[in-house]
Amino acid sequence: MLASGSGTILEAILATDLPVRLVAADRPCRALDVAAAAGVPTALVDRAGFGGFGPGFDRESYTRAVAEVLVAADVDVVVMAGFGTVLAQPVHDAFPGRILNTHPALLPAFPGWHAVRDALAAGVPETGTTVHVALLEMDTGPILAQAAVAIRAEDTEATLHERIKAVERTLYPATVRAFIDDLVPRAVGGGASPQPHAPEETTP
Repeated sequence: MLASGSGTILEAILATDLPVRLVAADRPCRALDVAAAAGVPTALVDRAGFGGFGPGFDRESYTRAVAEVLVAADVDVVVMAGFGTVLAQPVHDAFPGRILNTHPALLPAFPGWHAVRDALAAGVPETGTTVHVALLEMDTGPILAQAAVAIRAEDTEATLHERIKAVERTLYPATVRAFIDDLVPRAVGGGASPQPHAPEETTP
């Protein structure tokens, strides 16, 4: 898994029977503490060593470093859980069609970093959450699951986002499970993206 923040999505996934092989983060964050407390190996691939958060950030080199950590941990599916760095092509080369992401809107509506704010500003009656396969272009890729969340008249960005996250904590683990349960037999039958090996169970 890839994380950057408080680890609430990680906690939801760990509360299921999904096997998590590694949690990697792009900055020091609570998600690493959550993983360590659960006995899950962690890796900090800190952006600070690649130019930080300014214009000097070396995205390609950083992405290669992240991909190397994931490959070394024998990860099969990469699950992004609030990961705050847009990764470049090398990680997609290492895990083609096997990177999952969740977004706080009903894609293709309201892509980008401010999806909840944008939904409120648009005055739509509902928004929601989307689980999709991540591609190089942010917030694109095949949609795996969606769930709608009604927008209330009194909603603020914070209250709406919290209700979306509550739905996400159920939808995301269930969708990840369905994805990996489907991936293994397809890999054995030759219908999935090329695998480095045929694992007994697929792990994020």
